[in-house]
Amino acid sequence: MLLSDDQLRELVTKAGLIDEKGIAMVHEYSKNADISFANALVEKNILSDENLGIMIADHLKIPFVVLAKISIPDEVYRIIPEKLARRNKMIAFARDTEGVRIAMVDPTNTEILKMIEKKTDAKILPHLATERDINSTFQIYKKDLQKAFDNILKNVNDKSGNTLMEDAPVAKMVDMLIDYAYQDKTSDIHIEPQEKNSLIRFRIDGILHDMLILPKNLHDRVVTRIKVLSRLRTDEHLAAQDGKMRAKLEEENLDIRVSIVPIVEGEKIVMRLLSSHSRSITLKDLGMNEQDLKKITRGFNKSYGMILSTGPTGSGKSTSIYSILKILNVRERNITTIEDPVEYRVKGVNQIQVNPKTNLTFAAGLRSILRQDPNVVFVGEIRDSETAGIAVNAALTGHLVLSTLHTNDAATALPRLVDMKVEPFLVASTVNVIIGQRLVRQICDMCKTSIMVSNEELKKNLPEPMIKKYFGNKTEVRIYKGQGCKICHLTGYSGRIGVFEVLEVTKEIKNMISEKVDSDVIAKKAMELGMSSMLDDGLEKVLQGKTTIEEVLRVTKVESL
Repeated sequence: MLLSDDQLRELVTKAGLIDEKGIAMVHEYSKNADISFANALVEKNILSDENLGIMIADHLKIPFVVLAKISIPDEVYRIIPEKLARRNKMIAFARDTEGVRIAMVDPTNTEILKMIEKKTDAKILPHLATERDINSTFQIYKKDLQKAFDNILKNVNDKSGNTLMEDAPVAKMVDMLIDYAYQDKTSDIHIEPQEKNSLIRFRIDGILHDMLILPKNLHDRVVTRIKVLSRLRTDEHLAAQDGKMRAKLEEENLDIRVSIVPIVEGEKIVMRLLSSHSRSITLKDLGMNEQDLKKITRGFNKSYGMILSTGPTGSGKSTSIYSILKILNVRERNITTIEDPVEYRVKGVNQIQVNPKTNLTFAAGLRSILRQDPNVVFVGEIRDSETAGIAVNAALTGHLVLSTLHTNDAATALPRLVDMKVEPFLVASTVNVIIGQRLVRQICDMCKTSIMVSNEELKKNLPEPMIKKYFGNKTEVRIYKGQGCKICHLTGYSGRIGVFEVLEVTKEIKNMISEKVDSDVIAKKAMELGMSSMLDDGLEKVLQGKTTIEEVLRVTKVESL
């Protein structure tokens, strides 16, 4: 880091962002989580990654740049070769009459600056950029995966008289596949056998993209290689198998969960990439606004009660809970989790993996956890009446319980608990906060453009009260969209952000729960008390240019439309 921890402490204290007690807490957190003091400041929501960069740049009198907001021409970023750029965390982002402008994590690295100056024969103008920003921008170096694989096969064919498939370097292909998927921020790799070939698809931002077609003869060899890496049986082709593997990448050691099932055409593989980048996401990074952050902070600052995250599969529930766990993770607290599966390891947290074979279910595990003197308990999911009952009793007896539920919105979680045979008065006394959430795709910063949309066009998708509330009575409004580029696979979207509704269980809401009031009435009351719905939060993000109306409507599926 450019500044020492002491210098950073002085900067944030002078800015009035934190007091001495807060500094000690952040320092303790950075030690427990094994991260830098700077990252701890961001994860603890003391200030954003961008604001931290601006503060350091101002102190060092170095210009600051946000690469995510800049469109970088091909001929400019190629000034620095990819390997050199990744090794030194730097990207050339502009070339003008003054010289070549380079974004760097460490702009004081004069040795590398001199080398680039000599190579380009131009003046080098270093700028500070945050590590997160630079890592995200490395996508611009992305090459076509199909071309890369075709070149490997062509080279093998050219150099040898033997059969192409026998000589194909499958180990290299699998490594390249994982590396490309990681750089693309892929959550899952699908390897699907078809009648005449093998199709490889990446799930990026929740959407599957066809990425690569391989010769059918190569499919079984790729499957065998992945089985070997995952320590699965290579002679078993008719049963489903689950395993884990670890890939050593330049950026990190990547954990991968592997699932293999036999289908008509052969064995299909799905690999879930468990990147540590997902683990470092904060509630602010997820797109939560200040008002909702305050409600959640009030909820987890209590030493007892429940915090629930709700939504369908893949809506970011676990990520939200992990973000809260990281904030709560200090030495004086005993935090224990029971999960199925344990996807991310959190240093300092005792994590238990559900194992039905040994009768270690959520309910049985939770009973054992309560005998382990915990302060905070995370139950991966409340699935049945038994788990719900134990979790509620734990919350009543002085434990802070965090969990997830599969419901459509925040208010519906309340009758769902009652359906699981939890008495309404117990639900009212234990639940502190319920988070309802979805994930929307963010507009790609590299190809973002603004367009004017008529009021009549908006009426086709949105109810009139909503249009008036967010866009006023103008005949035309300015909104944003992505034009599509190679970074975003021509979709116009890159990355995802959450849309939230946070229901704080106030005295009025408690009374309504005890009286078994319908969830729709509770939701209406919560909105009167200041809760914004997922649609409201989504439209706010449309106004901010973060996403599109189509995306918000896709994930919220508003019934009134």
